[in-house]
Parts: sequence; C-alpha cells; structure tokens
Amino acid sequence: MGKQLHKHLQRLERVWIDDPIYFVTACTYQRKRVLANRLVAEILVDEWTKADSQHGWLVGRYVIMPDHVHFFCAARGGAKSLSEFMRLWKQWVGKRIRQGGPRLASAATTAGTTTAAGAVQGRVWQREFFDHVLRSEESYAQQWEYVRQNPVRAGLVPRAEDWPYQGEIWPLQRL
Repeated sequence: MGKQLHKHLQRLERVWIDDPIYFVTACTYQRKRVLANRLVAEILVDEWTKADSQHGWLVGRYVIMPDHVHFFCAARGGAKSLSEFMRLWKQWVGKRIRQGGPRLASAATTAGTTTAAGAVQGRVWQREFFDHVLRSEESYAQQWEYVRQNPVRAGLVPRAEDWPYQGEIWPLQRL
C-alpha cells in the first residue's frame, strides 16, 4: 500500500533534452569572500577557457561574486560528466588560488573582499554545487538577466554593467 500511496511522488527515470545548457552555481568553502578580485577572476576565466579542450565543456556567460560563481555551460560530444568536470575544475582552480598566496591577498584587499594571507589555504570550494538544466532559449536569457543583477542586489555596484567580474567565454545557443 505504501508504494501505491507514493507512486505520484516518484521521479522520472530520465528526462532527455537535446544539447542542454546547464546553469551552475558553486560556493566557496564556508562562504569565504575570496573570488571577486582581478587575479582570481583571471584564474577562473583561464580554467573555464580550458574546459573545452580538457573536459569537453563549453562555458558561456558567467558572474563571479565574492563567495560564489554562476556560469552557464554545455557539453560537447564525448564530454566528461558534469560532476566530473566540476570536480576537476574545482580541484585545479583551488590549487591555483592557493598557490597565489600573498598576491591574491593583496589584490583582494584592493578589491574590498575579505581575503587575508591565510584565507586561501586549505579548501577553496564547498563539495557540492547546484545545477539546473535550462529548458528553452527564453529561460537562458531570463536566467542570465537574473544572475547579471546579483552584484546590484548585493549592493556591490549601482548597475550590473559596472561589475568587472562577468563575461562570456563561448556563445551558447541551442542547435
């Protein structure tokens, strides 16, 4: 009887969307504000740019906030799974951020984030990440506009276009 009662709550076995675009959010460990500075942004963008050749993932638009990132991505044929891509991406980005040490601390102080010399030691990222499959071209535009406004809602800039830590690496669109 219990199985029948909860039958309507069962998840679908598989949902298939051709060439999906994913919206991903990853947060720093203990929400440390270590990301929104020029040097870390360069590391993030460099690793996103390499994601195609190293993991088979194209990264589109992104916004880097002090303690989390949002980005859109899409897999090419033969790509690693999203979980594997994120695991490896976090690993390499974390390693490069930790290696930045005092230079990152200096850049962060200039940018007004709370990075101190010891803040980039140890874990950089929370283990999990949030992902969502976008269902239409309209949802990509709507989600991008929402994400683009994050720095304004957080009181970091008066206008979204004033936030220096955003951009686009590959134009993503449904085929």
